[in-house]
Amino acid sequence: MYGDNRLDEQRLWAPWRLEYISRGGGENETPAEDSPGESLRFAPGADPECFLCRCGAASQDPRSSDRKNLVVHRGKHIVTLLNRYPYNNGHLLVAPRRHEGRLDKLSEAEWLETHQVMATMIGHIERMMGAEGFNMGLNLGRAAGAGVPDHLHWHIVPRWAGDVNFITSVAGARVIPQALDALWELLGDALSNES
Repeated sequence: MYGDNRLDEQRLWAPWRLEYISRGGGENETPAEDSPGESLRFAPGADPECFLCRCGAASQDPRSSDRKNLVVHRGKHIVTLLNRYPYNNGHLLVAPRRHEGRLDKLSEAEWLETHQVMATMIGHIERMMGAEGFNMGLNLGRAAGAGVPDHLHWHIVPRWAGDVNFITSVAGARVIPQALDALWELLGDALSNES
């Protein structure tokens, strides 16, 4: 029936998707639980129930908690983390450490650092992953698709020519070719070498 062009059955292993599917999707991620006895130091005005605030909080063992929570960079005002449910390989979230949902309420320092961090992250992903383009965006408000409308966060989605493959059009799914832990290592090592 298929002749020489028969497609072999292939399995795509993506166990992290089960959590996303069973929870109904969305951006309400839950970072890893704190270690017993560990206390987090939140930014002023932070919401301890907000996963972005929890990822931005300082812990006693930042390397360990950053790895669990996929945080790749902490700035004075900004935290950058891997999207636990990425649209594409290397999908990042860049957010102020302060719990804020309005653009007009960001300080000049937060605004400037946000854009500096986004430019830095794009440069790293271009060099390390060979990204050929990027989709960047901010969903402002629930009606615009914000999964966490009370905490601003920008998405950086690396793109490659031809990255919309047959899986997307046939099965309505995307294949992410790199484990989040491996990507965390790659970005973490590159950023620590800058310090």
